[in-house]
Formats: sequence, C-alpha cells, structure tokens
Amino acid sequence: MHLRFHSAFILILLFVLTGVGVAADRPNILFILADDLGYGDVACYNSEAKAPTPHLDALAAQGMRFTDAHSPSTVCTPTRYSLLTGRMAFRTGKGGVFTGVGGPCMIKPERLTLGSMLQAQGYATAMFGKWHIGMTFYDKDGKP
Repeated sequence: MHLRFHSAFILILLFVLTGVGVAADRPNILFILADDLGYGDVACYNSEAKAPTPHLDALAAQGMRFTDAHSPSTVCTPTRYSLLTGRMAFRTGKGGVFTGVGGPCMIKPERLTLGSMLQAQGYATAMFGKWHIGMTFYDKDGKP
C-alpha cells in the first residue's frame, strides 16, 4: 500500500512536470516582410517561379505559411507602421513613403508594438533591414 501511494505520487508529479515543460515552450517567430515580392515569386507558393528561392522554401516547409494575407498598404512606410503597431496604415499621420534620413519616429514611445508585446512574453526580438518609419528612438526613460 505504501509503495503504491509513492508510485502514484511520482507518476502524478511526472505528469505535472511534463505539462509545465510543454507549456513553457514557445515557437520561434521569424517574420519576413519583403518589398515588391509577389505571392507567385517564391517557389513554395508557385512551382513555376522564375527565380529559385531554396532558403525561403526550406523555412516555409518547416514552419507556418500564410496563404490568405493582405498588405495593409501599397507602399512600405504605412505597411511597416501597421505591421509593427497593429494599427490601420492611415494612422501614420503621414501619407506615402518616408523619405530622407532622420526625423521623428512615427511610432510614439508609449505605443505598444509587436516587438514590445513579444518581449513582455519573454521573447528576444530584433529587426533587420529597411526601417522607413523615422529614426528618433527613445530609451527606457523616454529620452531620444
């Protein structure tokens, strides 16, 4: 009887610990935004694509593919703003594409972004490539 109780306790403990380990696992997220790339330009979506895309195809084969997504705007600046903030593209307060170097960032320091929400969930985040939404960045104290 005593052995049976200990065995049941250990079995329950293992189930609980296994569940905790599974719940803590989060998927890796790699979000690629490419300007002027059409749906049919990547071979994983179009077997007759004109240019080979083996690395994108490998990523698509191992992950999630979106087959019914739509760009928030026809140009880069409002699209980036919308994807980073979850807000409608027209809310940039500026029409068209951001031109020039510098200038205030279109995302206000207090605005939630996809990156800040993922960081709050324990993710490490990074952004590489073309920014095009202004260059004034703020530190944790709200200073440029």
